[in-house]
Amino acid sequence: MVADRNSPQKHVWRAQVVLLTGDRLGTAEIMRRTGLSKPSVWRWQERYVEAGVDGLLRDKTRPSRIPKLADAKVAEVVRLTLDEDPPADATHWTVRAMAGKSGVSTAMVHRIWQENGLAPHRFRQFKLSNDPAFASKVEDVVGLYVDPPQHAVVLSIDEKSQIQALDRIQPGLPMMRGRLATMTHDYERHGTTTLFAALNVLDGTVIGQNRQRHRHQEFSQFLNAIERQIPPEKTIHVVLDNYAAHKHAKVKAWLARHPRWTFHFTPTSCSWLNAVEGFFAKLTRRRLKHGVFHSLVDLRRAINTFIETHNQTPKPFVWKADPKAIIVAAKRGHQVLETNH
Repeated sequence: MVADRNSPQKHVWRAQVVLLTGDRLGTAEIMRRTGLSKPSVWRWQERYVEAGVDGLLRDKTRPSRIPKLADAKVAEVVRLTLDEDPPADATHWTVRAMAGKSGVSTAMVHRIWQENGLAPHRFRQFKLSNDPAFASKVEDVVGLYVDPPQHAVVLSIDEKSQIQALDRIQPGLPMMRGRLATMTHDYERHGTTTLFAALNVLDGTVIGQNRQRHRHQEFSQFLNAIERQIPPEKTIHVVLDNYAAHKHAKVKAWLARHPRWTFHFTPTSCSWLNAVEGFFAKLTRRRLKHGVFHSLVDLRRAINTFIETHNQTPKPFVWKADPKAIIVAAKRGHQVLETNH
C-alpha cells in the first residue's frame, strides 16, 4: 500500500503506522515520522488489531450533524408542493417560497423535492390528437414502417418552411482551449426558403427540393420530381400530414392521374409520426442552427450539400414503438384531461 503510487494518501498514512509499529518504534517517533496525532496513531493501531488490513481501508460511518426531518414534515412539504397554489406573483413554487411556506430550510426543500422526483420549475410539452380516426391512422402508418408492401416504395414527405438565411453582423471567434466559440446575438436576414423533402423509409435516402413558397403548386411539382426518379414498376406509398396543400383539389386530381401513388395521412397534431421530421431535426441541429449564410443562394447550397452528404451513407428508418401502446397512452391522456377538467 505504501509503495503503490495510486494508493489514497490516508491509506498510506495508516499503513505507515502499522509498519512503524511492527518495527517497534514508540508512539512519539511514529507521530514524528507520519505527522499524525497521538489519538490517530492509537486509533489505527487498534483498528488493525481488530480488523487487519481491511480495517485500514474502511472509514467508520459517522452520524450526520443535521438532524433528520420528521416524516410528517416531509409529507407536508410534498403535499404543499403538489396541492397548494403557488404565491399570487408566481406560476410555480420556488425553493425559497416553499421554505418560507413550510418553515424548513431551502437546502431541505431541495433535498425533499429531489428525493420525491418533484421539479416545479420544469414542465413537458404535449399535444393530444383529437382525430376521431386516430387509432386506425396510427396502425396504418406504423404498418407501412414495420411491414411495407412488396414491390413498393414508402416515402415520408413534408415541408420545412421559413428557413431563414441569417448572416451575423460581425464575424465570430473560433473555439479555443478553455474558450467557447463566439457568435453575435444580432443578425441580418437574407430571405427564406422552403425545403420539400421525401425520406425513403426502406433505404434512408432523401429527395430534396428548395422552393420559395409551399403552396399546392410547389407540392405538385415536387411530386412530379419524385415520379421521375422512382422506377415505373414500383408502387408508391406516401406518409404525410394534414397540411391544406396536401389535400388540395388539384393535388387530388394529380393523384387520380397517377394511380400507383397512395397517400396515408397521419392523425392531426401528430407530426412526430412522420419519419422525415427526424431528418429535419438533424438538418437543423447540425447545419442550420449555428450556420452563417451570406445569401439565400448560400443557404440553399448548404442544404443541398447536407442532403448529398446524407445520401452517401444512408440508414433505413426503423420504427420501434408499439402502436397499441401509443393508442393506449393517448386514451389515458384524454381520460386524465377529462378527469382534471
